[in-house]
Amino acid sequence: MPASRTWSRYAHIAHFMIKYRKAGLFDGLDLEIEDTLLGAEHGSVPPGKPEQFVDDLEALGPTFIKIGQVLSTRPDMVPAPYLSALERMQDSVAPVPVEQIRKVIEDELGVRINRAFASFDDVPLAAGSMAQVHTAVLRDGTEVAIKVQRPGIAETIREDLGILSRLAGAADRLTEMGRRYGFSDWVHELRRSLANEIDFEMEAENLRTFAERLRPYPRLCVPTPFADLTTSRVLTMERVRGVKVTQIPPVQRLEKSLTEHASELLRAYLDQVFVHGLVHADPHPGNVLLNDADQLALIDLGMVARLPPRTRGQVLKLMLGAIDGNGEQVCEISESLGTVLEDFRAEDYRREVAQLVSGYAGMHRGAHAYSEGRMMLELTRVGAACGLRPPPELSLLGKTLLNLESVVDALEPALNARGVVERHLQKVLRRQALHAMSPPNLASEMLDMQELARHTPQHVAAILRTLAENRMRVRIDGLEESRMMENLQKIANRIAAGVIVAALVIGAALMGSHVHGPTWFGYPALAVIFLIVAALLGVALVISSLRRDRDVRQLARRRRP
Repeated sequence: MPASRTWSRYAHIAHFMIKYRKAGLFDGLDLEIEDTLLGAEHGSVPPGKPEQFVDDLEALGPTFIKIGQVLSTRPDMVPAPYLSALERMQDSVAPVPVEQIRKVIEDELGVRINRAFASFDDVPLAAGSMAQVHTAVLRDGTEVAIKVQRPGIAETIREDLGILSRLAGAADRLTEMGRRYGFSDWVHELRRSLANEIDFEMEAENLRTFAERLRPYPRLCVPTPFADLTTSRVLTMERVRGVKVTQIPPVQRLEKSLTEHASELLRAYLDQVFVHGLVHADPHPGNVLLNDADQLALIDLGMVARLPPRTRGQVLKLMLGAIDGNGEQVCEISESLGTVLEDFRAEDYRREVAQLVSGYAGMHRGAHAYSEGRMMLELTRVGAACGLRPPPELSLLGKTLLNLESVVDALEPALNARGVVERHLQKVLRRQALHAMSPPNLASEMLDMQELARHTPQHVAAILRTLAENRMRVRIDGLEESRMMENLQKIANRIAAGVIVAALVIGAALMGSHVHGPTWFGYPALAVIFLIVAALLGVALVISSLRRDRDVRQLARRRRP
């Protein structure tokens, strides 16, 4: 990337950040817990500002469109007005000229389009920020959809993420907000997510994986990818003809109930998450079609997150605890999943989570105000307000469940979704308990116990020998990253600044008695410069000290019961 273009991009991003630095984007840090739970809108958000923010975000390009989509899953970072605007963000742009699309296809497949396909529609079926979709017909008459990566998009994303990574590192080092949220980790997760999304071979693998996992659910399907016509930049898959679940004609609803479709969709998604560890991050109504075979077709599986076994087990216990109204269990699990910050108010957090869980468990079965997705998102919001950095998996799962609930509502508003979730989670838990008692698992645990018994005497002897020889040492890792080291560094910086100010003043005084060279106001120019620099440094040091003392007092008040 040329240097001039890099600086131009920096300038555009910096202008965007300066424009919205006081727009209320991160006011969740200062909101009272009661306002957080009630979803109160902070007064600093003027009408129309969130919509303008979304427009400016879209204008920055595809990387920032994806950032907006990720931010829409973070109620702990973004206040309610911005969340609503971000959820309406459109990932659609003007289409790329078909000549460029044809060139990408031919370069990737290594064959001319008229030899690979019997026909190819030059008019795009859809055009997004990452890719463009065209329809075609194979030589055997099969209708396919071809998803083609926009030319140059990978380089643009890589350059933007490089800039964001440097800015995030600076924010983490220099700002309280960066310390709280860990922007560098957030950008790293975004980088990994976008790398998977623009790799169409990965999406094809997701399609095959979901097709296998959905076999027990005959009312659900995904498009079939064609491996010999798929590369990292071109995805050829079966074309799905159908209607979005939000546009199903009333006559069709009267002719046949969709209750079983909705229930099966819920159970299948719970299995994907808690059994297989797969989270389709974007199951909104536009990505679910009712096809001609009376099946629900899931499309656009580019954004699929994977949960490790321990995390999905913990989240399963968290949801079951919430269903049972066990606020203590929910608190314990959510604290273990999140990152506890220095200003974490444990008592406030436990009290508010207990009230949140009680409200959720006490709602009647058909209520949507405290649905599973809403509860998960509120947990992340309360955690951030109390000084607990929530794990990204929790907010992602909450947003996924919320989107899923909107699909279920569109299919069958009268369905008792909460009852379906509760029964299926209990079934999943019983299945996991039985699996833990299976002969292979028991044999593995017996081998571990045998290994432990075999090596325990050696380990005990080594410990006793170390104690007897007075060689026992205790090492504390990560001390250099702790808040203590950060505060010591600040104290050292203040002392150094004070010494420099004193030296400048003394130097100016010594030079003032010897008039040589140019003068200002009858004093040597160099002495005047020293005094000006000393004054500026002194004022900056005083302001920094006062602001730091104010922050310490505010933190003490927050911790005070």
